[in-house]
Amino acid sequence: MRLIDWQRAFEAHLLADTGAADSGFAATLLGGPTLDVDTGLAIYHNAYLSRLQDVLRHDFAAIRYWLGDDEFAALSQAYIRRYPSAHYNLRWLGERFARFILEHLTAEQSAPLAELARLEWAFTLAFDAPAGEALSLDHMAQLAPEDWPGLRVSLVPSVQQLTCRFNTLSIWRANKDESDFPGSQALDPTQACLVWRHQNLCRYRSLEPAEAHALMGMAASGWNFSELCIELAVTYGEGAPLQAATWLKQWIQDGLLERRA
Repeated sequence: MRLIDWQRAFEAHLLADTGAADSGFAATLLGGPTLDVDTGLAIYHNAYLSRLQDVLRHDFAAIRYWLGDDEFAALSQAYIRRYPSAHYNLRWLGERFARFILEHLTAEQSAPLAELARLEWAFTLAFDAPAGEALSLDHMAQLAPEDWPGLRVSLVPSVQQLTCRFNTLSIWRANKDESDFPGSQALDPTQACLVWRHQNLCRYRSLEPAEAHALMGMAASGWNFSELCIELAVTYGEGAPLQAATWLKQWIQDGLLERRA
């Protein structure tokens, strides 16, 4: 057996549903005085699955908190069988976990669980994203008065945006605080949520609809500061510039924005 064929056979063994080895592959190996070939291969098979499940337990701790150890173990094993690790870096293992939950469970079960999985994955993405060049209040203090109306900004690369239809943030927070499970509830209206990294820490917060609209207007639609004020004037009247400046200061303090060229 060529080396590449042996490696593929070993990979197939690790990815198989059971730890029982293919007889042809097992025949290429030698056992030891205290460990036969079949037992050794079963150990490798189980250890590989266990390592992948460890990664998912870490990346989706709130899902585990919700389901409990046994149900999470069954769900994570089914996920690994459906979507085997395809990247040399295990950091990407959970990329399709939310999608799998929607595929694997009933709609009533899957919707809030998948939303929680998306939130937890957002923290992973935010943690690993490029830093960008976040604006600071010092930067803004140096901005000439004539440059304020045309100021344009965008979100730093680490910002992840979610729309929460359930009390997902409460469930995630309860896991972090090691408190009692709050129960899953639908939200009306839905809640905008941001996850990002600032000063080497992952952060999150929800936004009221008006603030979310204003932030996305500047960061996604390309409004400059003057256009933001014009949009806010419909609701805030003469107080629009103050409200725009208040939100802009908050976004900059949070480390959400970088200047758009």
